[in-house]
Amino acid sequence: MLLCHLSWCIAFAQKHEVHILSANDMHAALEAFPALADAADSLRALYPGLLVFSAGDNRTGDPLNDMYEIPAYPMVALMNQVGFDATTLGNHEFDSGPSGLARLIGLSHFSYLCANVFPDDSLGIHLLPCKVFDVEGVRVGVVGAVQLGTHGKPDTHPDNCVGMSFKPVDEIVAQYKWLRQQCDVVILLSHNGFEADVETSAKFPWIDLIIGGHTHTQLNGGEMHNGILITQNVNRLKKVTHITLVVEDGKVVEKRAENIDVRQRTGQDKVVADMVRFFSDNPAFRRVLTQVEAPFTIEEELGSMMCDAFAAETGADVGIENAGGVRYGNHEAGPFTVSDVLRLDPFGNDAVVMELTGEELRQMLVACSNNDGYGSPFVSGVQCNYVRDKKDSLLIKDLKLTKPDGSKFDLKRTYKVVTNSYVASIADSPRRDQGRSINRKTADLIIAYLERQPSVNYQGIRRIKVTKK
Repeated sequence: MLLCHLSWCIAFAQKHEVHILSANDMHAALEAFPALADAADSLRALYPGLLVFSAGDNRTGDPLNDMYEIPAYPMVALMNQVGFDATTLGNHEFDSGPSGLARLIGLSHFSYLCANVFPDDSLGIHLLPCKVFDVEGVRVGVVGAVQLGTHGKPDTHPDNCVGMSFKPVDEIVAQYKWLRQQCDVVILLSHNGFEADVETSAKFPWIDLIIGGHTHTQLNGGEMHNGILITQNVNRLKKVTHITLVVEDGKVVEKRAENIDVRQRTGQDKVVADMVRFFSDNPAFRRVLTQVEAPFTIEEELGSMMCDAFAAETGADVGIENAGGVRYGNHEAGPFTVSDVLRLDPFGNDAVVMELTGEELRQMLVACSNNDGYGSPFVSGVQCNYVRDKKDSLLIKDLKLTKPDGSKFDLKRTYKVVTNSYVASIADSPRRDQGRSINRKTADLIIAYLERQPSVNYQGIRRIKVTKK
């Protein structure tokens, strides 16, 4: 009887390991999936109970994915093949609107966990707020949440969120403390940004792990904050994280995280590689539009080119592109293709034209800078000198406009301004003209503009200046 009791105690006190492979902000990096699948297969061979999670923004970044017959289906198919268990929603999961999101969820073999999004039942968007996974007897509770911007919605065009309501992340997370009583491990799958995740960790000590995304913050494995392990990587599957949680007597007693460099792996899953080749077979995207004389080295150079294209194709005096709308920061000298344009501007935004006084333009640029979350917008037809607060770099104290040649900009004159429909919706400054769509996509304007340029050279172009006082 005593021996039986002792063996039961030894078994009960046995340590268990939970292994997780986590990705974030994959942004349709199809080309990295054969190596990602190889990494997942290698870990599963060692740890059959491996969980594979994404912290959101799986889509938007490659036209092969985003302009597929069913937009973003290639990513869903590849995630199905790799064996993802769950994803939360990133702000870009909304980019194809409610019907597009509902269709993708229906095609997915993994769960979508997001507790702070509340879609109308009529939309058919089947989200779970949380899910409990059984890993060889260890109960792992996962709750998901997505960031909300300054208007209380994820950072996507407001039209993409019609029929949905949202609640702040921390307000919702507080309602899931009951997971602590029912689970051995509690995880927050967060598309809320690294700094926000650190703040969340101080409020909810009952969470064991936050798998983060949104800010593309590269951590060395993970970081401990307030006793909670936080992980996150840069975007486009350059790295993923292998997380190990050691559980004893229903508690996590050890936490480890290590980066896996996906792009340096030599192993390739052959089935996934064949799928990527199939999805990549679209010669229309390889069409060359112009030649780049000198490399683009920063977002402002590419953003300036975009704004020039907007203005040239619409006859506008001023072009505006939000900083967050420029999706990569460099491009080598040589051919610039349709694919390059669609990766640069993947959102399908309409071009919007409006008549603004110089003062209305100035206020709109300030509002865009405040609400976009990525910094000051890029422009053509004007030079911008932002004065930001020395103690609070997010606070704009003043904005001075000049003409491209440095001469005085007339704030009373009326200008024709062109921007994208996202900027028109988030730049909530007072203006008489709210703008009108010209029924052309901004990416189409860029393609048309570049087709007429034998070559382009934007190296060293700087139209935005920021000083601090």
